[in-house]
Amino acid sequence: MGNTRDRILMCPPDYFTVDYVINPWMAGQESSLDIEVAKREWCELRDAISEYADVVEMDAAPDLPDMVFTANAGAVYGNKAIASHFLPQERRGEEVHFKKWFRENGFELLDLDEKIGFEGAGDCLRDRRGPWLWTGYGFRTEIEAHKEIQDFFDLEVISIKLVDERFYHIDTCFCPLTDGFLMYHPPAFDYDSRIAIESRIPPHKRIIVDTLDAGNFACNAVNVDDMVFLNKASEPLKARLMLAGFKVREVGLSEFLKAGGSAKCLTLKLTEPLRS
Repeated sequence: MGNTRDRILMCPPDYFTVDYVINPWMAGQESSLDIEVAKREWCELRDAISEYADVVEMDAAPDLPDMVFTANAGAVYGNKAIASHFLPQERRGEEVHFKKWFRENGFELLDLDEKIGFEGAGDCLRDRRGPWLWTGYGFRTEIEAHKEIQDFFDLEVISIKLVDERFYHIDTCFCPLTDGFLMYHPPAFDYDSRIAIESRIPPHKRIIVDTLDAGNFACNAVNVDDMVFLNKASEPLKARLMLAGFKVREVGLSEFLKAGGSAKCLTLKLTEPLRS
């Protein structure tokens, strides 16, 4: 790793609310959000990550409550980025802000066809050992995006299909970790996708997440070197992660869970160096 720190993009929850329902977690939460608690939780996550990586903050925009979830700004590889095209109408207003941020920060943007749904690093994750991108489809990202991603990044795309609407982006149930480990919740994926995962990740590198941990968004974790930041994990899951050489830091993110997001959703890793 050398001494170059990862750069991670975050956006403060200045305008965060849950006032529409675009995933099952949001249903019934419209009035229960405590914005002061949300701001406190967000600052705690930012400060915890800042001990190990450089957090870059972008400005929030009014009337775009989900902009706080920067994982959906786009996908990044080297100096290239693919900005998201949101399927839910409610999030489309975010696109112009994210595109502007990428351009102003020196990224070369792919002009992805507006008709193709693609929700960024929520559905496009680099394996931490193999030279490929795990790329999801089924709910928010469409498989038509996959070839474009592969061609633009010049990196193999492994397509994996989500089948449980509670896990609507792969980063809610699938987390590649340092040194080729993978923390994931197999029932979120169809049979062929589970075979694709198992054929690439050897058994000793698979960290299986059960239903309760998955429901607490344990897979929606931020991994920096040997640190894993997440909302909550059971004792057996923490033990399994520690056995694999990771240190687990729990940061309560109750208010963001009401919108169907957690630690990983609130971040976008900007340093994805090209394979040498």
